[in-house]
Amino acid sequence: MPWVLTRLTWLLFALSLGTFVWSPDWEGVRGTVLHVDGLTHVMALVTTFVSGIVHSFSRRYMAGAKHLDRFFGRLFGLTLIVLLLTAANHLVLFALVWTAMGWVLADLIGHVRGWPQARAASQYTRLYFLSGSALLAGALGLLGGQAGTWTIDGTLAAVGTLSTPVVAVAAILLLLAAMIQSALVPFHRWLLSSMTAPTPVSAFMHAGLVNAGGVLLARFAPVVFEVSAVMLVVVGVGGVSAVLGQAWMLVQTDVKRQLGASTVAQMGFMVLQGGLGFVPAAIAHLLLHGFYKAYLFLSAGSVVEHTQPKPNKRPTPTVLSGLVTLATAIGGGALFATLTGKSLTALDSGTVLTVFVILAVLHATRSLVRRASLSATVRLWAVPLVLLPSIGLYAAVYKGVTALL
Repeated sequence: MPWVLTRLTWLLFALSLGTFVWSPDWEGVRGTVLHVDGLTHVMALVTTFVSGIVHSFSRRYMAGAKHLDRFFGRLFGLTLIVLLLTAANHLVLFALVWTAMGWVLADLIGHVRGWPQARAASQYTRLYFLSGSALLAGALGLLGGQAGTWTIDGTLAAVGTLSTPVVAVAAILLLLAAMIQSALVPFHRWLLSSMTAPTPVSAFMHAGLVNAGGVLLARFAPVVFEVSAVMLVVVGVGGVSAVLGQAWMLVQTDVKRQLGASTVAQMGFMVLQGGLGFVPAAIAHLLLHGFYKAYLFLSAGSVVEHTQPKPNKRPTPTVLSGLVTLATAIGGGALFATLTGKSLTALDSGTVLTVFVILAVLHATRSLVRRASLSATVRLWAVPLVLLPSIGLYAAVYKGVTALL
């Protein structure tokens, strides 16, 4: 079964790629049950690609493990569930698929049934997910009942006709469901306790399933952003989660827990972007973070040293390294603004997004300059050569997502 399901996953990726490249209608196929649009194509492409890598990796990593067929069956089933979630257009179907996603993921977290900690983490996570599903069902039931339609398209089109209290309550329920799924503060404990999951499950979870909270907010953006007070709450939740997640990462000694805390921070930053109205930037962040985090989890074992670890002495900052850091950050912001058509002088949302890019490049540059494993010359040359093309890639993804939305 592992071989068959791995091949089927790569076949799904090939079909997704073909549909993405040769789709004749980017406006999408709209129906009562399913709605396939540009965002659905992108999410299907990313999901099947990451799932294919995880399936292939698992064939080697899980070789000899007990209940291998059950593991691959649930992993493949989870892939199909995510694909259905991104295309669901019926409120009841969306709620059912959301619940199934949490249930299967919790089961995979506790895959090692003989490990008490794994069973406890599975039960703990399932409790969180069922709570999130109940909140989501309440929001969708309220919206569908008040709008008089049970399709997502119809509900979103009728948001302007609903009373402000109804929209506000639904938006808060949607936000809480997204917070639980994306492990935002104070619902982050399930993610940090899920490190008992096999590494391939952690990779798939952090690359795609935790991001589902962002997809939920993007799909129901007209509801969430209808009330200004809710947007302020979204910004606050995202900002607090980003700061605390980064702080927790600094004090973790276990590699997987460091990555888990990092995911909390990244999900917080993604939600912060969405709360400020930068939905395309949030989706682009979601996609790129998924690829990067999957790589980090699948390569987590490579950090184990076979000899006694040596003290990590960081290089002393110099004036030259500071100038290179500052110049690269400003250059990265200017490059992003040029490629995306954002203004550097007008005080609008484009300027704020460009400032975010500058701060992100500044942080990444500072981290690269302080790597003791590289010589001073290599560090200074590597900073612009690595980060500026990365900004170009981010700008391309951002423009692509903007066009699809």
